[in-house]
Amino acid sequence: MKKFDVTALGELLIDFTESGQSNQGNPLFEANPGGAPCNVLAMLSNLGHKTAFIGKVGNDFFGEQLKNAIMETGIDASCLCMDEKVHTTLALVHTGADGDRDFSFYRNPGADMMLTEEEVLEEVIKTSKVFHFGTLSMTHERVRRATKKAVRAAEEAGTLISFDPNLRPPLWESLDVAKEQVLYGLEHCHILKISDNEIQWLTNKSDYTEGVEWIRERYQIPLILVSMGKEGSRAYYGEKMVEAAPFLQKKTVETTGAGDTFCGCILHYICEYGLEHLTKDNLKEMLTFANAAASIVTTRKGALKVMPEREEVERMML
Repeated sequence: MKKFDVTALGELLIDFTESGQSNQGNPLFEANPGGAPCNVLAMLSNLGHKTAFIGKVGNDFFGEQLKNAIMETGIDASCLCMDEKVHTTLALVHTGADGDRDFSFYRNPGADMMLTEEEVLEEVIKTSKVFHFGTLSMTHERVRRATKKAVRAAEEAGTLISFDPNLRPPLWESLDVAKEQVLYGLEHCHILKISDNEIQWLTNKSDYTEGVEWIRERYQIPLILVSMGKEGSRAYYGEKMVEAAPFLQKKTVETTGAGDTFCGCILHYICEYGLEHLTKDNLKEMLTFANAAASIVTTRKGALKVMPEREEVERMML
């Protein structure tokens, strides 16, 4: 028996989200807990799964806020480290008229970058059904080594590995270095969630199916999910390709966390049904639920603390 359904490693940070203007006409920002891996875990926790997080925040006001936030969400925080010298990473999120985002990071350095190999507890990963990671924990050498240690532990234990590139170009020394680390993730994962713009950037293919074929020529990944924003999503599994329509919302305020919500729902389905012998109906059901959940999050500020409940998602699907 596994102790955890999903363990994730990576960044936990504050997303300062635009929230109107002051009486003086100055922009106001709300300090929302965020970070893609924990957003994924928050969705999974809402769906009844046992989750754990491995990462680092500063031993400061925001670090305490984040620790409390993930514990309130039901995420095991026993592997969350607190850095005494480096402050918690911050991100300012500018939201466009269409709800899309632009990020400015305060991370030079940020506490999430300071996670070391010694602070990665292999036993937590080895007692998990799924290990999930992205590339923000691979932008710098110290945390990159920690991430790769975690991946090795997952492989040794036969744990399913899920990977979401979650590319943030401003955080990389160069996009060539970013591509190198994304390719590492592709080499080691069983489940890949990749966005439309990421697969086009990585493969130089404008057609998503051609992009998936490019990946498959190089890496044996059983399940590939392509999130396509307002166009919905696709699942590529064996010879099957299934597409599900989006649930477009008139009340969309921002898209922060939508992809993470989607990813959490995919991992929920895999935890429930496994990765083998999935039918087209299975894939359609999985994508439809994930699309519905992601659409709900776009109507809310932030992500980690506002993930939908199962009943909300099911009502959306009616």
